[in-house]
Amino acid sequence: MAEPLPALCLRIASVQVGMPRQFPADDSRRPWVSGIIKEPVQGKVDVGPTNLGGDGQADLVHHGGADKAVLLYPGEHFRHWQTEFPDVRWGSGTFGENFTTSGGLETDVCIGDVFAVNNCRLQVSQPRQPCWKLSRRWELPSLAVRVQQTRRTGWYFRVLQCGSVGPGDSMVLCDRPHRDWTVAAANDVMYGKPRNLERRAELAACEALSHAWRSVLVQRDEPRPERGEDHK
Repeated sequence: MAEPLPALCLRIASVQVGMPRQFPADDSRRPWVSGIIKEPVQGKVDVGPTNLGGDGQADLVHHGGADKAVLLYPGEHFRHWQTEFPDVRWGSGTFGENFTTSGGLETDVCIGDVFAVNNCRLQVSQPRQPCWKLSRRWELPSLAVRVQQTRRTGWYFRVLQCGSVGPGDSMVLCDRPHRDWTVAAANDVMYGKPRNLERRAELAACEALSHAWRSVLVQRDEPRPERGEDHK
């Protein structure tokens, strides 16, 4: 008999979208382009195969796409970041996320989990792997690395069924094909040292994991923060 699903329901506190914009050079560094700044939306927003309506990424080679259509970040983490980096007022959208939620963390959610929200079906595809743009936005050089070290990464969804979502909506777990692979466990495999090659191979074999993460896991070198699979 199949193990029953846990009664997991996430609440969407806010929804954010944003298109790429140009940022000027500073401190002898070059200008840069990013969609990391996301603004809150009121009412419902369309959920498409690769994006929310009004959302976009600057680097389509490494960011966005079907496996990273929607980025979620648990609002429970903001208290930690406020303590560690008190000069920033951490809150909805500050991590460039599309959904800011409550009710579930990386230890509660598994790779491959399918959530129903209104008429949408969203599947967890990978943890967020932040790149340098998150650090540069807030002028905190250690931030991307600290996200990895603390495992407070958030995660991405692929879209199984398009529809619309809005603030206040509930995301209800309706399928869990990979019970052993929480987002937290996937983070431990990716960022843990020394590398556990057996566990890396096991995670790489998880069919619901994104193509990008599966590719990285079979490579010999450890991933670096500046090569992150960000949503920007």
